Amino acid sequence: MFDPKTNHYPYPEFTDRHYLKVRKNCGIVFDSGYPYIDRSKRFLFKQGLIRILLNILVFPVATVRLGLKVEVREKLKKHRDTIRKGIVSCSNHVHLWDYLCIMKAARPNRTYVLSWAPNINGENGTLIRMVGGIPIPDTDLGATKTYFKTVVDHVRNGGWLQIYAEGSMWEFYAPIRPFKPGVARIACESERPVLPLGFSYREPGWIRKHIFRQIACFTLRIGEPVFPDKTLSGKERRNDLTVRAHEAVCRLAGIDPETNLYPPVFADSKRIDYYTTEYGIGYRG
Repeated sequence: MFDPKTNHYPYPEFTDRHYLKVRKNCGIVFDSGYPYIDRSKRFLFKQGLIRILLNILVFPVATVRLGLKVEVREKLKKHRDTIRKGIVSCSNHVHLWDYLCIMKAARPNRTYVLSWAPNINGENGTLIRMVGGIPIPDTDLGATKTYFKTVVDHVRNGGWLQIYAEGSMWEFYAPIRPFKPGVARIACESERPVLPLGFSYREPGWIRKHIFRQIACFTLRIGEPVFPDKTLSGKERRNDLTVRAHEAVCRLAGIDPETNLYPPVFADSKRIDYYTTEYGIGYRG
């Protein structure tokens, strides 16, 4: 496995923290009355137009720009019936465009994705919503209950929900960071499996490296569904599913779970500096 080992990005101290600066706040209130999945005719019409644009222009551009390869896509056909009944997918979060890669691989399935609330309120919020972004409220208990019920019902009713279980995006980071419990909570509550996805890197060729300054090319691998263990209950079931999903993503990313830098479950986990202590050199945001 190729590890970019870049020091360009200012990876934070805690593994679930963000380093991107959101420069705008639209003032949207994510309360119990907010449509976390907007099913209005007007919104769905706009979303349909965006999907046409994605297929015609954005997916091809993203594929070329990232050097994307999707491997084992036949797994989606193999497990088509399982996916149609509802699925929660999870992957490592390693690029601003990696959700576009997942959307492309998932076609013709329509995916939704849990998003950091400030991003939905930021300068790219409308676009994120149009491609299926669902804000995660973090200040209102009533809003959290409404959001959770919405996404669980979505999965129970045959929807596809993508979750970045690491909690934040760290560009071109190779080790798989600890998973937060949300992916297992939603999968267990909806009684549907987790579909692991793993991004790994390939060393770019001379043109990409020296002309386009590309750090790495991307490979997305699709795994086998991981089902909740119904012989376990409550926290044990969620913890077991988190561990097995994390191990699956590690393997798909080309990493032995036994030698991965981080444990599978997030517990205020801090970044481990495995090759340098200097991050963010020359970073402009």
